[in-house]
Formats: sequence, structure tokens, C-alpha cells
Amino acid sequence: MIKRGEAFVLDRDRPESIGRLRAFNGNFGMFIRAYTYIREMGGEGLTMASTLAVLNARYLWAQLRDHYSAPVPQPCMHEVVLSDAILEKQTGVKTLDIAKRLLDYGFHSPTIYFPLVVPGALMIEPTETETKETLDEFADAMLEILREAREQPELVKTAPHRTVVGRMDEARAARQPKLRWSKNDAPATAAK
Repeated sequence: MIKRGEAFVLDRDRPESIGRLRAFNGNFGMFIRAYTYIREMGGEGLTMASTLAVLNARYLWAQLRDHYSAPVPQPCMHEVVLSDAILEKQTGVKTLDIAKRLLDYGFHSPTIYFPLVVPGALMIEPTETETKETLDEFADAMLEILREAREQPELVKTAPHRTVVGRMDEARAARQPKLRWSKNDAPATAAK
């Protein structure tokens, strides 16, 4: 950037540089949030937040590793990676089914099928703000879903059951995406 008069412009006449990398520099709002978080927390606060995130992830790993396959034998850092590979062979319940069933227990689904090198991966990333009670509730929900998968696999395969919207057809949504809502898409409401 160079200043020309009252304006700043990009100076592209730089033969020694590697040149322009890309035009998009990210979401400015996210930069402001991150900067504010860093400024608010300070060095000690960020260290504590990182420590608590790692502690929470290791706590969940210890609660679930003997019930779901743990592809990595040592404790994790800030995320827990589990696999449903054995469960799928035993019951036919897949990673997506577990993620959808978690919605019935009031939990947002974790990242699924990632990392790609782990078959049936569930990547759970508890943050530094999660309480022990919330982590215990999540672990209990995961264990209950495991029990349901073994005793009533269809219950898990057809989840969610307690949400406003039922199970979506992911394949259809990918092939025929609806990117704009219209009044015609609204469900009919009962007359008052």
C-alpha cells in the first residue's frame, strides 16, 4: 500500500515480491471478535482458556474412549476424536445417525467424518467455557445413544425425533440446494 494524495492504493510494481496472493482477506467482523477476545482476555486469560479447553477435551476423552473407538491411544489436546467404526459394523448405526440423535438430547452435533483418516469420525471440541455438568450430560447422552444403537437401532437411524424439523434428506439438499426462502416455503398454519 502506498499513499497517493488522500487515498491509499495497492502498489503492484514490486518485481522482488511473490505478487498478489488473493483478494479476500477474511471476514472483518471475525477479526474484530478475535481481536476483542484477545484484548479482553490478556496473556494469562488466554493461557487459562487454553488450559481449560484441553482439560475439558481430555475429560470427555476419558469418559468415552472405552465405549466408542478411540483411534488415538493417548490423550488429546483441545478436541476429542472418536470413531463409530465398530458400532456401525455391529448395528448399522452410522456417524450421521449419532450426530442427529444428539439433537434430541439438546446438543449441537459435533464435526462428523473428519479427520478423513479416521473412519466414522466424530470430532468433539468442548470449549473452555463448558462446565463439568454440561460435559457429564454430553457424555451421558453419548452413552445413552450407544445403548440405543445396540438395543433399538431404528430409533437412532431415524433421529431426530424431538426437534421442530425432522431428518433432512442430505443427498437431495446437496443435489437440489434451496438457497432462497420464499413465503411459499412456509408451513401452513392452523386458522386462529
